[in-house]
Amino acid sequence: WTPGFPTGMAFYNYSGPLDRNQDATVYVGGVDDKVTETILWELFMQAGPIANVHMPKDRVTGSHQGYGFVEFVSEEDADYAIKIMQMIKLYGKPIKVNKASSHTKQTVDLVGANVFVGNLDPEVDEKLLYDTFSAFGVILQPPKIMRDNETGNSKGFAFLNFASFEASDAAIESMNGQFLCNRPISVSYAFKKDSKGERHGTAAERRIAASMPSMGAVLPHQHYADKAPEPPGAPGAVPPGMPGMPP
Repeated sequence: WTPGFPTGMAFYNYSGPLDRNQDATVYVGGVDDKVTETILWELFMQAGPIANVHMPKDRVTGSHQGYGFVEFVSEEDADYAIKIMQMIKLYGKPIKVNKASSHTKQTVDLVGANVFVGNLDPEVDEKLLYDTFSAFGVILQPPKIMRDNETGNSKGFAFLNFASFEASDAAIESMNGQFLCNRPISVSYAFKKDSKGERHGTAAERRIAASMPSMGAVLPHQHYADKAPEPPGAPGAVPPGMPGMPP
């Protein structure tokens, strides 16, 4: 998406996070340095009427810090913006759009429905992964493709954080061994950080997730699957030598 230069736009009545309607506000991350509040407003107004736009700025340099908040008039418009704006490229960088809630990171850590995707074709980007795997349920954070620090090229594997084990089980069952960009991908539960070979998807994690308020009770459609997901079972296997430890 290439921003234009609108005229006569309303300006922003932002007075701080305590005055925001959190349920109608989205967090926008991965924002390029050239993006302004006006450009964010112009882009997101395509999803619905906007109440406020705010990009926190460095007090010394005056530059924004790579993220912002867009408050819509209604919660429905905020939800719609998350669906249609996720991973859209703005000045060549895919933006991340999520509900502006403080508990998302905690939910990712507690749920544990963290999936490893390996043997990715170099052409696969975050947008394609998101579009493919969100078919199975809510993804809490944008897909993380591991890339070379110098070239930015994909290392061939990525991680996904689902909001429920129903979604991650369905994704593993349906997508492991399927072709994406003419290459069969491997999909399994990721290894836990600081663990001795233990993967996510354990019975303990499932019990904790079952006791939490549901964030991912969304039935998957089967556009990318050749068979319906089976009941939760053993995690899929990663081919020998494939990385599986999230960053």
